[in-house]
Amino acid sequence: MLLAILIGFFAAFSQLLFGKFMKGKLSILLSFVPLALFIFFTQYIPVIAAGEIVTAKHSWVPSFGVDLDLKLDGLALLFSLMITGIGTLVFVYTSAYLRNHPMLDRFYGYLFIFMASMLGLVLSDNFLAMFIFWELTSISSFFLIGFNNTNPDSRKSALTALSITGIGGLLFLAGGLLLGEVTGTYQISQMLSQNELLVNHSLYILIVALIFGAAFTKSAQFPFHFWLPGAMKAPTPVSTYLHSATMVKAGIYLLFRLSPVLGNSDFWNNTLLIVGGITMLYAAFHTLFRTDLKGILAYSTIAALGILTFLIGLGTKESFIAAAVFILVHALYKATLFLMTGAIDLYTGTRDVTKLSGLHKVMLPIAIAGGLAAISNAGIPPSVGFLGKDLIYESTLHFRHNAVLLTTLAILTNILIGYAGYVAGIKPFIGRTPTGLENVTFPHPAIWIPPIILGVLGFIFGLFPSLIEASLIKPIVATTGVSTSDIHLKLWHGFNTVLGLSAITIFSGIALYFIWKPNSSKQYFIQRFDILSPKFIIETLTNWFQSFSDLWTRIFQNGYLRNYITVIVVFLISLVAFTLLNNTTYQIDYSSFSKLTIYEVVSLCIMILAIGFAVFTKSRLAAVAATGVMGYSICLFFVFYSAPDLAMTQFAIDTLTVILFVLVLYKLPRYLNLSDYKTRIKDGIIAIAFGGLVSILALEVLAQPQNNEISSYYAENAYVLAHGKNVVNVILVDFRGIDTMVEISVLAIAAIGVFGLLKLRLKSEERKQQ
Repeated sequence: MLLAILIGFFAAFSQLLFGKFMKGKLSILLSFVPLALFIFFTQYIPVIAAGEIVTAKHSWVPSFGVDLDLKLDGLALLFSLMITGIGTLVFVYTSAYLRNHPMLDRFYGYLFIFMASMLGLVLSDNFLAMFIFWELTSISSFFLIGFNNTNPDSRKSALTALSITGIGGLLFLAGGLLLGEVTGTYQISQMLSQNELLVNHSLYILIVALIFGAAFTKSAQFPFHFWLPGAMKAPTPVSTYLHSATMVKAGIYLLFRLSPVLGNSDFWNNTLLIVGGITMLYAAFHTLFRTDLKGILAYSTIAALGILTFLIGLGTKESFIAAAVFILVHALYKATLFLMTGAIDLYTGTRDVTKLSGLHKVMLPIAIAGGLAAISNAGIPPSVGFLGKDLIYESTLHFRHNAVLLTTLAILTNILIGYAGYVAGIKPFIGRTPTGLENVTFPHPAIWIPPIILGVLGFIFGLFPSLIEASLIKPIVATTGVSTSDIHLKLWHGFNTVLGLSAITIFSGIALYFIWKPNSSKQYFIQRFDILSPKFIIETLTNWFQSFSDLWTRIFQNGYLRNYITVIVVFLISLVAFTLLNNTTYQIDYSSFSKLTIYEVVSLCIMILAIGFAVFTKSRLAAVAATGVMGYSICLFFVFYSAPDLAMTQFAIDTLTVILFVLVLYKLPRYLNLSDYKTRIKDGIIAIAFGGLVSILALEVLAQPQNNEISSYYAENAYVLAHGKNVVNVILVDFRGIDTMVEISVLAIAAIGVFGLLKLRLKSEERKQQ
């Protein structure tokens, strides 16, 4: 399984080497990669159907509990088949849709990374490994959504998608770390037995809130849904893949996977019910006001994702069965509708549904695929969509609380989704062909075969639900921990309440299609309320934050080094001073001042005078000389306190430093006073405060109990290990020889840099003179 994931990344890398050869007809050969992976996963269908779980463990960073633990069960198998199966058709479709595109190799590279990342996500059994793949899906989708990077709208949509899902990724990581902290493991399969521990833990609410944040941002739940319609700026193959089988389903996968771990609580179930219910009805309502085919499909996708969240929130056996079936149902008909939309856009040049009609005369295969998808989308028999819709109603009718209300919400949502399917899948192909569209060319086989395959599959699975019952649906439901022995999928359940509700849904959707005609005036009407939309509110908050960031930058990051140093020093003084306030332990023994010698007092006075001279002089050379005097004064203190070696070292360093400064400063222009008195007073106060702080810290360190083990070690081993009698020299050259070498290297690099700058200045002056 690890190889199956890595193949996608290898294929992406191969585009760097051989992509230029795959931009024409040969690009269809790249479809064999996802096809081979699809065949690989199909061989596990009988194994998973028999109740087995395939696992693989690969050590990665065991010290941090990060391993590439992979698990293939029913849920992972369904998603793997969708990722690779629909992926194969998307790759075939792309070979014609973007044929001879100058950046086709780059597109395929991004698509391979996206596919591999999704496979890694659904197969991961380790939370931290899953996080890595989770983020890779966001990053690769960013490049895919913004593929048309010359278009400002595409760039904005890509950034919006990355921002929203990126925030969700951080929440995912935080929730995963807390889960690992509470359960003692990052392996998801080991967490399954700790549901009671988690539900009763004090961090449970926080963990669930973080996981919800990750799932809701990824799967476009209200109020984070707005990034998904914006992602329609991506090429159609991306939209198809994104909506049907990959990224937006990742959040649903996470909720499904963690239901047995974090579920079985009112907070989990009620939150998912509320958020899912709001999302599905809100998004379905918006389909009434859209005229762009991709926009209609985007909002219907959000509504479908809301239904899935809603079903997982119900938390019953019936709802898990309905969710499992609906994941497959939605993938089939939504991929078909998007591929159909891409074909219309490619051959007619428009996606405006008000300008499209009668295309069945010139695009008959696409019309057939659109009709099949619209029927499945509306839940009309004998499509698998009919089966999925009935299961939704069964789960809401049998729920223990507010069954009538929940069923009503589901019916309204399905009516509106059905309407959206009719508008997108049927309207463009019926009626008279508009002027200018009569000569639309017949689509390329790679354009119409993929949607036909998906559309037909929706009816095959509807007519023969046994094909997916034992192989896919039962193993998926089994991952939630409930019994699957009595699960039987049937297209016909006789005349009952559910059938009546299905009939109401179907006929209401058809009636709404004939009554409510999409037009631009309705879209303008709904746009008046954008000021109340989550997108507008979040964008407004973002603009406020950006304005604040600009102000902050102008104040603290204004490009002046002296300002940066001031901010850093003041912050350090404030932070350390606050920490030291009322927490110091040193005491000054004033009687010790009587022990000072005349030599020490004179040296201190010389140092103070040198400091004052260096600060107030207007000559650079005088300031350098004053700093040298300060250094020599320190040398005297080393002599007074019996450290002649340090004194000699200090003397040599100060002498060399003064000489270097004199040589360098000699070439600079004459001294200029570029600061006023207020600035100098401010700098003086900061310098005095910082010096006082350092003094207090030094006194505090001296007041602490000292551990002489290191000093004793150096003294005892200087001669034994390094054969040197001078302990200081041995420390510098042997025990800390690497530090000394690095310091010398830094000085050498600085000297070379100064020399280069001086040479550059001299050359520029020579050019001016010439």
